[in-house]
Amino acid sequence: MIIITGAAGFIGSCVLRDLNKKTSKDLIIVDQFDREDKNKNLANSKYLQKIDRADFIHWFQENATDIELVLHLGARTDTTEKDVAIFDELNLNYSKSIAKICTQHQIPLIYASSAATYGLGEEGYNDEVRPGILRPLNPYGESKNNFDNWLLHQEKQPPFWAGLKFFNVYGPNEYHKGRMASVILHTFRQIQQTDNMKLFRSHRPDFKDGEQSRDFIYIKDLLSIIDFLMNNSVASGLYNIGTGTARTFYDLAKNTFLAMGKTPAISFIDTPKDIRGNYQYFTEANMSKLRSAGYQKPFYTLEEGIQDYVENYLMKDSYYQ
Repeated sequence: MIIITGAAGFIGSCVLRDLNKKTSKDLIIVDQFDREDKNKNLANSKYLQKIDRADFIHWFQENATDIELVLHLGARTDTTEKDVAIFDELNLNYSKSIAKICTQHQIPLIYASSAATYGLGEEGYNDEVRPGILRPLNPYGESKNNFDNWLLHQEKQPPFWAGLKFFNVYGPNEYHKGRMASVILHTFRQIQQTDNMKLFRSHRPDFKDGEQSRDFIYIKDLLSIIDFLMNNSVASGLYNIGTGTARTFYDLAKNTFLAMGKTPAISFIDTPKDIRGNYQYFTEANMSKLRSAGYQKPFYTLEEGIQDYVENYLMKDSYYQ
């Protein structure tokens, strides 16, 4: 059996549906199943059992000998939440409990870390950099970095583990995420409502308005990478999950207009003062570690990913199948 935590969320539900296509193994899904908007992500999915997050650690301890792999994708992901205790409980200590059981029973573990661990990128965006010297910008990033650091320093570890440092992931099944949804979804909705898109103005002389850049990765590339890690012998460790190519917010907005069959109409507003000081102007994953491990598939370009997302999902109000 394979366990997927966070299975009703954006990435977890897409992984679940992808595994439904690729494996006959029984799937155990874990989440809080009390939100109707998230549960829509599970429609037509196949799984053996649903387990509430609060009951899972006890269940896992009792059933670990039947488990072949854990995909730990559940987490509190709100980057604006300031309560460190919430992240300690849900991201750090919960993940430690899972890792300890995986270690005890020699179960491979693939889990969601985050590019938020890199902070402003003072040390670059290289997954070879040790977590101990990174400076995340918020409690969410700190919780992910603290777990990465803890696992790296354990004398005993799962037989294989991979911490996936997700960059800016976008794609279907993120409809429930509210303000934490991708910029592409927010752009699509704003264009639908106003035929205009407002981007943050640059407050640095070395960046023009709209040229702030991120490494945007389409969910279908992420699924391909997880499939690769599940089915190939690679070294345990932290792996960046991006494309290795930063693209501007202007490019993102322009291509969303074009995918919708509309003429771009982009304007600029000031970046709010409360986030201006820690606003990231550039992120780009160093992908050499994953490439060296043998993953050679080309990534969706931003144009290709937006076109597929808009045409086949957003315009149809459709979920990942």
